[in-house]
Amino acid sequence: MNTTRRKFLKSSAITGAVVAGIGAGILAPRNAMAAWPKAAFDATDVNTAIGSSDMIESNDIEVKAPDIAENGAVVPISITSKIAGTETISILLPGNNTPLAASFQLSGRTEGFVSTRVKMGKTSHVIAVVKANGKLYTAKKEVKVTIGGCGG
Repeated sequence: MNTTRRKFLKSSAITGAVVAGIGAGILAPRNAMAAWPKAAFDATDVNTAIGSSDMIESNDIEVKAPDIAENGAVVPISITSKIAGTETISILLPGNNTPLAASFQLSGRTEGFVSTRVKMGKTSHVIAVVKANGKLYTAKKEVKVTIGGCGG
């Protein structure tokens, strides 16, 4: 009986602390969420999604993705940037209706690496766009999709 009472008191104290934190605005979800670039994710072409067509091809960006994706619903992708001062890494899929699949903002001390899974509707290039020192750099790799993941 004592252990049940202790568990109840402990969980009540934790719940009370969380509710107090939310009430004081310390644990507000809006503080943890980044700004959402809605226009970029709604764009239907690569240049509009990135906001520029002035990109420099770079061998310092590595795009890792399968040559053939048997199921376009789950395609693993990783991007590595060896460019000093990498600020953002974006993943674009021109074959999708809305090409911007992901965009990551990195702090100055963060390693230029991201890994995720994306949906690809059809065979397309995977384009990585890295912003570093105020310039945009890019690299790409073609991925052939046998079964589309975006309703195809």
